[in-house]
Amino acid sequence: MRLPNKVALVTGAGSGIGRATAELFAREGAQVALVDLSEEAGQVTLDTIRSAGGEAIFVRADVSIGDDVKRAIDTCVQTFGRIDILYNNAGIAMQRTPIEEIDDALFDRIIAVNVRSVHLGVKHAVHMKRQGGGVILNTGSTAGIRPRVGASSYAASKGAVIAITKALALELAPFKIRVVSINPVAVDTPMLHGIAGGQVEGHTLDAYLSTIPMGRLNRAEDIANAALYLASDEAFMVTGTAFEVDGGRDI
Repeated sequence: MRLPNKVALVTGAGSGIGRATAELFAREGAQVALVDLSEEAGQVTLDTIRSAGGEAIFVRADVSIGDDVKRAIDTCVQTFGRIDILYNNAGIAMQRTPIEEIDDALFDRIIAVNVRSVHLGVKHAVHMKRQGGGVILNTGSTAGIRPRVGASSYAASKGAVIAITKALALELAPFKIRVVSINPVAVDTPMLHGIAGGQVEGHTLDAYLSTIPMGRLNRAEDIANAALYLASDEAFMVTGTAFEVDGGRDI
């Protein structure tokens, strides 16, 4: 096991990357606090982990609200005694939209869920300082490194995630807290195809795949495996990195 005696909190744990990562962390020995806005989805992940013999709890929370994030982290610490790994994974995407058609409410919601949530998660995970260390992972995107047309608000949010990761890595290094952003190319999930209506970021699937040298979309397990490595002691010297899981897309 690669995470024995570790306690992890994963946001967006009810589906996709969050679910795959939470389940993998549990299989690798971690006690996991699952956070999601959907109680039904979170319960599915919880049941899966417990049925496999893992230890987990579920906390319903909106990651864009400070009191919700504080309550989730406090519940994790009260239940398991500490928090070693915080994975700020929850986020929202957007359809391809010209800048003049992006209304203020959409922009504000994207920033709130994708950026404010990272700020709040780290702010309330100060328990790590008293513990003598920890790991914070933030889900960014290739959109924050090599944006595509029609997703300016999303690209801005993920660029901010990468920047705040680097800033916090410097600030928290003296406390032995590592901070890394994981930057996937699009992940092949039902949600992606449902939002895209048969397209990915405004392109047909074949056209989109042609931009990825490895020739396929990410799977949730690809990101979970990256998160496992980064959360483990094997990655002790990895901090402040924009860790790309993109099949070569950003080269």
